Amino acid sequence: FTGPEDALFGFSVLQHEADGEKSMLVGAPWDGPPNNRKGDVYKCIVGEERNSKCDKVDLGETALQNVSKNLRNSHLGMTLTPDSPDGFLACAPLWSQECGTSMFSTGICASVSDDFHPRKAIAPTAQRCSTYMDIVIVLDGSNSIYPWYEVQNFLSNILSKFHISPDQMQVGILQYGEVALHEWSLKDYQSTQEVVEAAKNISRQEGRETRTAYAIHMACTEAFSAERGARDGATKVMIVVTDGESHDGEELPEALEECESRNITRYAIAVLGHYIRRQQDPETFINEIKYIASDPDDKYFFNVTDEAALNDIVDALGDRIFTLEGTLGYNQSSFHMEMSQIGFSTHTLDDGILFGMVGAYDWDGGVLKEGINGRIIPPREAFESEFPLELKNHAAYLGYTVSSVVVGDWRRLYIAGAPRFKHKGKVILFELSEDGDVNIFQALNGEQIGSYYGSEVCGLDVDQDGITDVLLVAAPMFLGSGNKEAGRVYIYTEDVFVANGTPEPRRAPDLLVGAPLEDDHSGAIYVFHGRDIYIEHNYKQRIAASAISPSLQYFGRSISARLDLDGDELIDLAVGAHGSAVLWALKPVLPPHSINVIQKTCQRGGRDSACLDATACFTAVSRSPGSQSNNLWISAMLDDRKLSARALFDESSHRQTQTSVRVQTDENKNTSHVLQDTADYIRPISFTLRFKINDTESGPVLDEGWPTTLKKHIPFFKDCGEDDVCTTDLVLSARMDITGTRYQYKPYVIRSPRRRLAVEVQLENRLENAYNTSLTVHYSRNLHFSSLSIREDAFLKIECTALTSNSHSCNVSYPVFRSQSKVCLSPLSFNPFNHTTHELLFAHSDSIEKEETLADNSVQLLSFVQYEPDLFVSR
Repeated sequence: FTGPEDALFGFSVLQHEADGEKSMLVGAPWDGPPNNRKGDVYKCIVGEERNSKCDKVDLGETALQNVSKNLRNSHLGMTLTPDSPDGFLACAPLWSQECGTSMFSTGICASVSDDFHPRKAIAPTAQRCSTYMDIVIVLDGSNSIYPWYEVQNFLSNILSKFHISPDQMQVGILQYGEVALHEWSLKDYQSTQEVVEAAKNISRQEGRETRTAYAIHMACTEAFSAERGARDGATKVMIVVTDGESHDGEELPEALEECESRNITRYAIAVLGHYIRRQQDPETFINEIKYIASDPDDKYFFNVTDEAALNDIVDALGDRIFTLEGTLGYNQSSFHMEMSQIGFSTHTLDDGILFGMVGAYDWDGGVLKEGINGRIIPPREAFESEFPLELKNHAAYLGYTVSSVVVGDWRRLYIAGAPRFKHKGKVILFELSEDGDVNIFQALNGEQIGSYYGSEVCGLDVDQDGITDVLLVAAPMFLGSGNKEAGRVYIYTEDVFVANGTPEPRRAPDLLVGAPLEDDHSGAIYVFHGRDIYIEHNYKQRIAASAISPSLQYFGRSISARLDLDGDELIDLAVGAHGSAVLWALKPVLPPHSINVIQKTCQRGGRDSACLDATACFTAVSRSPGSQSNNLWISAMLDDRKLSARALFDESSHRQTQTSVRVQTDENKNTSHVLQDTADYIRPISFTLRFKINDTESGPVLDEGWPTTLKKHIPFFKDCGEDDVCTTDLVLSARMDITGTRYQYKPYVIRSPRRRLAVEVQLENRLENAYNTSLTVHYSRNLHFSSLSIREDAFLKIECTALTSNSHSCNVSYPVFRSQSKVCLSPLSFNPFNHTTHELLFAHSDSIEKEETLADNSVQLLSFVQYEPDLFVSR
């Protein structure tokens, strides 16, 4: 599947199924125009077509629009996670709240049902901005205010500093003189530009009286009412601007008491222009304005010499308003969450979701659990034993990845990685109580600076018993040989996780690891197998991006393996790349996987051999209640190759409704062995089982519709790496035991009774195993093929057959590593005349493997000979 590269299509992938429709969800977190990367998710239908269409889901518009209209550069789709029941999470960890001049990336996730209906938005660290304020300006418009345009300038300047939006500030203006008038209400304008433009059109109301108490009371009771747009939880701020004593000063105490009861903070500005112009003492006026202002005066009271000087206090007034959060009883700990980036890492639990808060607490990081019983946010001090507070601002990034495991006593432990802790990285396993208490169970530490140990963790229950057997920790920047960033995955086992040794292999895929930077950023994924409760350290298969398309980049940046999308009852694999996503169908790995002729499992004729044990199990169910079961007769046949086998017979006569017949592996219980007596390792072994009921006269009979023959094909194992293609480098060498040269006239003289020529052949393989190797011998007509012998330590079998009168083909039955064999030939006849040549040409070829070099696959031997004649004297 392909999508827009500039949208980072393929950044995340998730297999999906709903109403019988199978698809792959692909995150494109940079979707959108360059100035607004909202991000989105694409749905790619899985069908018979090799390349199917992907459609944008428009999740941001449907799932998050009700939460915030500010989705600018939120990058939805960076994380896709299954969410129970029957849904998924799509996260935008860079979703930000605009608070004043700051942007706080608290992050947000959308919980979406399988049919793409938004269920809810999850933003547990989102805070109301400190600028979440309802501000009412009570403006004196009486005759004494002059010039009015200076007041308009002041309004425009102070309003331009306010961050007007539904999530931040709202502003209303009430102008008064003898009467009070609402110029506009809190709810009327939703942007700074709108209120600035509106302020330019306010005309002076005029009036001979200044009824300040009346205006303040009206503002408290009406302007801050819900009908005019006041919001619950918003900080209420009043700014009173007047140039003279009130004519209703006796009513001020009652008006101010009303403001106090409604928790309205008051800034008061005394404009002294009228007093200065008339050379009057403003002391009484100033005292009244200080009385109107909230305490302390040095914070909430201003005075200016005239109307023009109002603009001199714009910056100071704005700064004081924006620092209100320190005095309004806010929970100080909430301000550690501004950059928490919820959704950067998520882990689905049975009772909720575990979030990593990578940016919380000054980027030291943290975790948060959003559960069915409420929200749990451990404080910074909860992890102090492993993350000392004196390392503040060290930016450990705790929560960069989160997961959980179940240990031996069925306790669930949460996991969080901190890849930057002390620059080496750390992973902690901990318990989390409902009240936020943290009990750290274990800490694992990285070993190399800059390796990013703990940036990804994965717990595996290999044997599917409900207990986590293996914990894997990634260190993707680990420097390998040659100081290259090769990456490393650490494997830990047991309840208290420790590094484990190399386990025995089992042929089942258990672990997939992405390597998106390999092959010059083309990328690859690695498949690892497990056995019992372990993971084999050596990878079993490597899938390179180049095997799919030369244009793929960053293949393996995301992986999802959770659903069967092609209907073969096997989990399929989804892999993300840059601008692409690939769906892989997994192949079944069936026991026995194949016959490994390298591993000797038995002895035959005093020599170690490779054997196959076959087990057949039957269940006979009678349709007649109470009927006794009868003995089964079983026989086994192998194909026409030289393979030994012994018959399989029934070994049970249990009198029960169900009879199980198991053919076991010891001689007393009729074992069938497939032995290494063949040179054909190409065709699989054909195993045929025939069965019937012995006595049908007195007992039940088989249903006539049921087959009585079972046939299975068992292939031979080729140990040829992850691509299952053997790349060989066969090298042939040979020498004769006679030498004769042409130009020095020193031919080899053949004398009686020695008339045998021996040729020693050595066959060497310098790369992967070579199967079905053949050795072809061409020789001159004065020779005939006599015999072949094999070195005792060669452990191989060679079968030679004549091709023509002067050539033989010898099949090498064993996979060729470094082995030797000898071919012996003898002269065909005597030649009493002149010099003759014995010429032999050896060549070997292979019909299956990929040969690296062909030039060294042939040898030509030449020897010039003379025959000594025999004289027979008769009388």
